[in-house]
Amino acid sequence: MTQAKSGDTVRIHYTGTLDDGTQFDSSAGRDPLEFALGGGQVIPGFDNAVDGMAVGDSKTVTIPPEEAYGQRHEQLVQQVSRGALPEEIEPAVGMQLQSQSPEGQVMMLVVTEVEDESITVDANHPLAGQALTFDIELVEIV
Repeated sequence: MTQAKSGDTVRIHYTGTLDDGTQFDSSAGRDPLEFALGGGQVIPGFDNAVDGMAVGDSKTVTIPPEEAYGQRHEQLVQQVSRGALPEEIEPAVGMQLQSQSPEGQVMMLVVTEVEDESITVDANHPLAGQALTFDIELVEIV
């Protein structure tokens, strides 16, 4: 049987869960996820898990934070004056905002706390610091 290798375009079905069993993503009810293996389109641990699978193979893998979205960095959690926000934005916990770094890079922020004069935002990826478990089925090598 042909095994998936770096450079192949693959189609997979997957379900991703956290250590507590919470499902954070799934391809169930959708078309399979298609990506180039080894192309940097998915987290490194996911690429590694699919590498070597044959069509029809299924597996469950747990990917450590270092091979997923990295560790959380507390320096990416900051308080910002409410005056720094455009007037039309009424911040709420869980709201996503965009900001630009001094180097011009767009950053996604999540509001984690709202106070009278300031808000707290977190630029960490929501899954940073977490091990991710995936049930993976290789559907096709294109």
